[in-house]
Amino acid sequence: MGAAEQPDPDEPEATVRVRIGIAYDGTGFSGWAEQPGRRTVAGVLAEALGRVLRLPDAPRLTVAGRTDAGVHARGQVAHVDVAAGAWLAAASQRRRPAATATAAGPADAARTIARRLASALPPDVRVRSVELAAAGFDARFSALWRRYSYRVCDDVGRADPLRRNDTLWHFHALDITAMNAASATLLGEHDFAAFCKRRAGATTVRALRQLDWRRDDDGVVAGRVVADAFCHNMVRSLVGALLPVGEGTRPPSWPAAVLAAGVRDPSVRVAPPHGLCLEEVRYPADSLLAERAAQARQVRVLGGQC
Repeated sequence: MGAAEQPDPDEPEATVRVRIGIAYDGTGFSGWAEQPGRRTVAGVLAEALGRVLRLPDAPRLTVAGRTDAGVHARGQVAHVDVAAGAWLAAASQRRRPAATATAAGPADAARTIARRLASALPPDVRVRSVELAAAGFDARFSALWRRYSYRVCDDVGRADPLRRNDTLWHFHALDITAMNAASATLLGEHDFAAFCKRRAGATTVRALRQLDWRRDDDGVVAGRVVADAFCHNMVRSLVGALLPVGEGTRPPSWPAAVLAAGVRDPSVRVAPPHGLCLEEVRYPADSLLAERAAQARQVRVLGGQC
């Protein structure tokens, strides 16, 4: 990381922005976003942060990509703004006797808080990194692109029960050559309204950078999807449109025809969530973080900048 604003514990109103790298098994969660009465990744992580930092209320997290119920992540990124004093106080190095306690610097604070979060969190959520964010960093808007994977086992005899929670068992053989041909027709900047669940006031224009399929060493069909951002249900809808192409029940030209129609097609089934995993979020150089965030906040139109 580049230069970050260092906390000043002598200023009671000072806050610091903390960047957090997160991995989770989405099986036991109702998605990322907090929902009353439901177990969510944001809710569990915010509660743990509140306890570790001894905050009066659970903090509010901003995330790179909201994942749906059952979707996993290895490379999720979030940020949280906390009081500088709470950050440093929580990381104080205390030994017995208490008189030997010493104040921690920013780097020590990050390491200590990461270790304490590991103890506070359940085993299906892991914090992979904690650090003070560089100036201008926003986990959501500073991102250049997100990369997802989708796993499909199309050979019943090779289905691995130990991976049943992150792999779709598909009972029809898939032709990945046909799937890749169809995928290529979807690349580029388009209005993906046909593959998105619309949200009021939100654009469905996205730039799809990569969409391809291969078989791994175990014969599992692995999809890779990269875009600057994704709208709700977009990845799973794309997968749902490509699986019939792989089965041979739809031609490779069909997904592009659905895209061109510009409206949700009821014949496109949204693929199950458990095969999907957020693998990586990429950010620009620290000097460009604020510029990227400002650009991404602009209302996006087809053929324009986001």
